[in-house]
Amino acid sequence: MLTAFLAGLGLCLSLIIAPGAQNVFLLRMGVKRQHVVALAVTCLVSDVILIATGVAGFGAVVRHLPWIFELVRWGGVAFLAAYGLAAAWRALRPQEQSIVVDEPAAAPAAPVSSGTGGVATLVRATQTAPARTLAPAILSCLAITWLNPHAYLDTVFLVGSVSAGYGDLRWIFGAGAVAGSAIWFSLMTVAARFAARWLRSPRAWRILDGFIAVAMLALAAGLAVA
Repeated sequence: MLTAFLAGLGLCLSLIIAPGAQNVFLLRMGVKRQHVVALAVTCLVSDVILIATGVAGFGAVVRHLPWIFELVRWGGVAFLAAYGLAAAWRALRPQEQSIVVDEPAAAPAAPVSSGTGGVATLVRATQTAPARTLAPAILSCLAITWLNPHAYLDTVFLVGSVSAGYGDLRWIFGAGAVAGSAIWFSLMTVAARFAARWLRSPRAWRILDGFIAVAMLALAAGLAVA
């Protein structure tokens, strides 16, 4: 049982650590400190459903209907390429955006009278990215997860196919895969907070979007020639 669990854990971590569209979205929202915990839970619940579907036997269906795999594969190529091109566009034509972190301000502060005995209050003007309310953020997260064919290739098809080799222990394998997903998304919520301090300028966001563009286009190319 432990072997099956660890195998599922290792496979899931090896798949999910890759810079996919879901991870990129969670990172972008996390560094802005916008609903990162709720979004991580949304990603985890989606993974649980997809992994359970694969372990239940959907992965085996693909072996008898190979055209489904090809359809999803080329859909994934289109999705990842579009996501990469969008990131490249943001890197080439950046918008002014930064985030606020709880650190002392390095920029000069402007004194403003507080109206109480002439005591000055220091006010720091900081430009921030517009906040996104919870419902639209979760809907965007669900769209990126469920409309991304690459997610089906990894969780439903691959995890489902490998789990079939464990016979009666396939659900233990699936539990290990779910544990891997939970570990990863927990780490992402922590990592995003630490990454925030390096993403306080438009130039930093351009660098991040450039990395995202290269990673997404590379994934699309790799999927196309697979």
